[in-house]
Amino acid sequence: MVHQPPSGARDLLPLDVAQKISIERRLQQVFHRWGYHRIITSTLERLETLMAGGAIDRSTLIQLQDAEDGELGLRPELTASIARAAAMRMAGTRWQPQRLYYNANVFRKGPDTGSGGQQEFYQAGVELLGAGGAVADAEVLLLLSECLQSLEIDEWHLVLGEAGLTATLLEPFPPNVRQKVRGAIANLDRIALETLPLSTELRERALLLFDLRGRPEEVLPIVAKLDLDLPQQAALNNLKSAIELLHQCQSKIPNLKSHIHLDLSLIQTFDYYTGIVFEVVSSSKTGQRVLGQGGRYDQLLGLFDPQGQNSPGIGFCLNIEDLHQVLLTEGQLPTQTPASDWLVVAQTPEASAAAFAYARKLRDSTHLVRVEIDLESRETAESAREYARDRRIAQIAWVNAEGLPTIETVN
Repeated sequence: MVHQPPSGARDLLPLDVAQKISIERRLQQVFHRWGYHRIITSTLERLETLMAGGAIDRSTLIQLQDAEDGELGLRPELTASIARAAAMRMAGTRWQPQRLYYNANVFRKGPDTGSGGQQEFYQAGVELLGAGGAVADAEVLLLLSECLQSLEIDEWHLVLGEAGLTATLLEPFPPNVRQKVRGAIANLDRIALETLPLSTELRERALLLFDLRGRPEEVLPIVAKLDLDLPQQAALNNLKSAIELLHQCQSKIPNLKSHIHLDLSLIQTFDYYTGIVFEVVSSSKTGQRVLGQGGRYDQLLGLFDPQGQNSPGIGFCLNIEDLHQVLLTEGQLPTQTPASDWLVVAQTPEASAAAFAYARKLRDSTHLVRVEIDLESRETAESAREYARDRRIAQIAWVNAEGLPTIETVN
């Protein structure tokens, strides 16, 4: 057991890495086309940063102890770390907004960690900082749609909610049961909701909130009939505006697919969201999967700003492991690691230096050329050819001591 990776961790072998990189590169191309720039933040953070003002449950963090630097932990997500970096290092940037993206691993404990559940995950995502309103919301949602389009994922739908509105709709519940109501709704546990010690009026309200999901044109009129105060009405109007803008974009942008499902019971794991929240859910051969999630967080940057000044933000992350499983099932990922283009063979031991020099010449190309040096002392030339065939290498360069090559195409 000493030689196994720790519980919750795993190794990625070359084919796994090739498939992962294939996904990340396609996403990165989309991020670049939209004007986003990569940011890399520290894997280690102070616990107060990781907890984001209490929005992230400490029990989910993988913690480390450092006598000199206080309590440290591994990042469970990227948004808080990027908000910290932006507030401390990018404050006063002349041009707003900031468009940032990342490819990174995150670490967090879950309820099944004790039985060897996964604790390390890979994500790719974006953060749009310094921009609020329906247009900024639409940009992030359209960018998300284009990412899925670039990966050729067809069977998916967008689940939209409104964190601020949902939170205020929960306020009539007594504090001692409010979190239980919130948890039952978040986990879609209707039975737990029905068994909570609530008055008839509050139980009806809880079940109403539980059922606020469906097509926008069906759900929005129900919400509009509730006794909403001005902030709640403003949140509802912002949500309507974002949905209307998305529908307008769908009518004007070719091949844009975004099946919108409104769910005002949607509650994200991390509790720093203040506005629109969303999930991307796929229905593929591997079953239903949450491919990504995100939302608006207009109070988070103020936690890290030296003057406590808030700035709007919205972003999303895509779950690389779930994307990998969907794309693997659909046959859209490489099935082999890339083959080398050349095998360079020294014809005699004295030709080894010349073989290395010729290999360097082949590699010195404007395009990627993969070149292997044959490291074996082979008795026959045919054994080198067999090696090349096994490795799917297309050409052999037989190099003599004078550095002159004889080129052979492997059949």
